[in-house]
Amino acid sequence: MKKLPNFTLSLIDGSVLKSSEITSKTILFFYPKAMTPGCTVEVNEFQSNLNKFQNLAFTIIGCSKDPIENNIKFAEKYKLKYSLASDLTDVCEKLGIWIEKSMYGKKYFGIDRSTFMIDSKGKLFKQWNKVKVKDHVKEVLEIAKNCP
Repeated sequence: MKKLPNFTLSLIDGSVLKSSEITSKTILFFYPKAMTPGCTVEVNEFQSNLNKFQNLAFTIIGCSKDPIENNIKFAEKYKLKYSLASDLTDVCEKLGIWIEKSMYGKKYFGIDRSTFMIDSKGKLFKQWNKVKVKDHVKEVLEIAKNCP
């Protein structure tokens, strides 16, 4: 299993999450932009399955490059019972998920929708990239059942 790179994320409650301090099972998912349709479906799917993840001893954290204020509004609007984080530094780059994208012929950089499953020892257990929102949370939950 792969060790996570050192990084720090700013959580919406004002605290920080350091990769070196993750010592419990964690689902860390990255979404491109708060309040957009696909991201809204994804955060709500994790919310709908939160109890199932908690029964498997997982903490859920969603993250984007949005300013903290935007993620606070996102969490409040959908009454999320798990934390959101803002990557205000270079976490996405360190994880290899800050990629060049293209829309209507225009190139730009953005988040490759990705999910990281971290085991109870802080090691990367499973990683998903180029995530399609439909049925993703269901798949993550299935794999979570086998995570130490």
